[in-house]
Amino acid sequence: CVSSLQAMEDNKPWALISEVGEQGYIEEVTDIMKQHFQIICHKDFLQNPQLHGPKIQALFVWNAFPEAEPALLGSLPSLKVVANGGVGIDHLDVPYINSLGVKVTNTPDVVTDATADMALGLLLASARKIVEGHQIAVNPKTTYIPQSLMGVEVAGSTMGIIGMGRIGYKIAQRGKGFDMKILYHNRNRRSVEDEQALGATYCENMDDLLKESDFVVLAVNLTPETIGLIGHRELSLMKRTATLVNVSRGLVVDQDALVKASQSGTIRAAALDVTHPEPLPRDHPLLSLPNVLITPHVGTNTYTTTRKMVQKMVENAVAAVKGQSVPNEVS
Repeated sequence: CVSSLQAMEDNKPWALISEVGEQGYIEEVTDIMKQHFQIICHKDFLQNPQLHGPKIQALFVWNAFPEAEPALLGSLPSLKVVANGGVGIDHLDVPYINSLGVKVTNTPDVVTDATADMALGLLLASARKIVEGHQIAVNPKTTYIPQSLMGVEVAGSTMGIIGMGRIGYKIAQRGKGFDMKILYHNRNRRSVEDEQALGATYCENMDDLLKESDFVVLAVNLTPETIGLIGHRELSLMKRTATLVNVSRGLVVDQDALVKASQSGTIRAAALDVTHPEPLPRDHPLLSLPNVLITPHVGTNTYTTTRKMVQKMVENAVAAVKGQSVPNEVS
């Protein structure tokens, strides 16, 4: 990550990143960081933390790495900002980081469309058995299309959204395009204008939403209040024909309860972009259930959104390093 050319550019502040490659940043976005920072990968940093530590003013956290834990933060005396890629900051101890005089930032607006697209993609794939259909279509032993490959209708169905922030609102817009009836539950009710624009109905009691929805979509932030938000009781309130879609965080759902509900027919299906942990242990029962569709937390994984996220991380970090007003500071 550190070239001799970069080493000559002493005028740029230093930033610590995870890595470039399969488990870090795609090569295409490193140019955005290099415009403003001299970047050093975590593995290179660890070879000589005493040398590199005092120079680093920004820590870029991507997919929760490098972990912003006390040992690392303590070795970065010049650190001014921890810039997180994505909205969720549940992996960051914000009060502790702030206590060190270090700002924390995230990238809320740029992830909204891609995540909402993913929610609808999972919903449609589960409803219409798209993955199973693909497997049958490409199987060399297939000689006929089984009648069991029957899905459920999306148009005209009821979608209940739990968490009506930026992402939830965009999911509702997409559902409206499918002529779905929209219910939502949120800590704060949206404006009358928002509700009318979506044709959405507010459910003050989440139980009402669970009982009435054909698709329950989770788009909440992970907080102490939302851990285990959907458990045995909540799943038992859902229709037996209903599908649970989760694009928030794995810990929002009690996975043991979800396994039982999916096995027993308490609910029809689940479609998840998030689990806990990620990836799940290879012997986890969720992985072998035919009515559970799982993608590996790729809700923001488009080239366009990834570039926007890194651009926003860099903008936040540059502002913090220069002592300017930070666009997306979290406190």
